[in-house]
Amino acid sequence: MATPKHNPQDERQNRKISNRTSRTLIVGLGNPGPTYARTRHNLGWRVLDELVQREAAAWSAWKRERDIIFATGAYPGARLVALKPQTFMNESGGPVARFVKFYQLPLAQVWIVHDDVDLPLGELREALDRGAAGHKGVESIIRSLGSRAFHRLRLGVGSNRDHNLPAEDYVLQDFTAEEEQRLAKSDGIIAQACARLIAELTTKK
Repeated sequence: MATPKHNPQDERQNRKISNRTSRTLIVGLGNPGPTYARTRHNLGWRVLDELVQREAAAWSAWKRERDIIFATGAYPGARLVALKPQTFMNESGGPVARFVKFYQLPLAQVWIVHDDVDLPLGELREALDRGAAGHKGVESIIRSLGSRAFHRLRLGVGSNRDHNLPAEDYVLQDFTAEEEQRLAKSDGIIAQACARLIAELTTKK
């Protein structure tokens, strides 16, 4: 069997992720491509984009697979690893599970950030070791990990029932102009979610 080639880029990426004892993996869920960028289903991605921007970090492709981009940031005693699967939402589990397995990340230090039609627009709730409640991305992650013992940050996007639409159609619609204004406020859900995730990181021992 041929010996794998030495790859300095792989080593640098591994050091970024592995050089702290306390690592928190934060996964944002969404769909790739400009068509979906402003949809309700991509709110998890938008939270991570804001979080990474606040860290003045940059997204990089994971050298081992093309369907993962990640960014890292350092906090006292903790390391942020932000990850966005580049698959479609209902296939999110494979990339997440492979990343978790490769770096041997405890599920207790994994957060999934995603949209939720069961919460009013702008409401934020946490969940731990809970079922997917019909969210296809979360279902995929539970199935691929073989466990639901991870944290979730649920981002309210309003109910599809208020618009007489199936959930799968509602979440693929863009936010309205009025909704976008609410999201962009300093106390809007994107800012709230970032503050909650930063609080999680800064309380690590």
